[in-house]
Amino acid sequence: LAMHYTADTSLAFPSVAHICRDVNNGWLLRNLHANGASFFFICIYLHIGRGLYYGSFIYKETWNIGVILLFLVMATAFMGYVLPWGQMSFWGATVITNLLSAAPYVGTSLVQWIWGGFSVDNATLTRFFSFHSILPFLIAGTSMIHLLSF
Repeated sequence: LAMHYTADTSLAFPSVAHICRDVNNGWLLRNLHANGASFFFICIYLHIGRGLYYGSFIYKETWNIGVILLFLVMATAFMGYVLPWGQMSFWGATVITNLLSAAPYVGTSLVQWIWGGFSVDNATLTRFFSFHSILPFLIAGTSMIHLLSF
């Protein structure tokens, strides 16, 4: 997927169409990537529910690392959500990133840094593509810490 994707606002959606139409089994890769991520979220929610049911929140260090892990997975999913649509996901991306503006002192600066300005442009898509590729490694490391923190 990464070899055929173009992080450009005018070419992002056509590059995804190219992956689905012209790349061997590209449609399968795209669907496995999207549906696998959705199933991963279902597993995470079940894991959180089990932790709530059995009182695992008592183990504060493990629970807090799990919360950080959930936020990392959500950030990775958000970055991946914006990528194929380019400018078309402007509304959804605005709503989600504006949640960050509620953070005291750093919220507005954080939103402007993530966006790379005030709108989705090529720099934003390139940044999101990089984060979407790097964050899974951070998630893997945090998962190991989560497992070892009990």
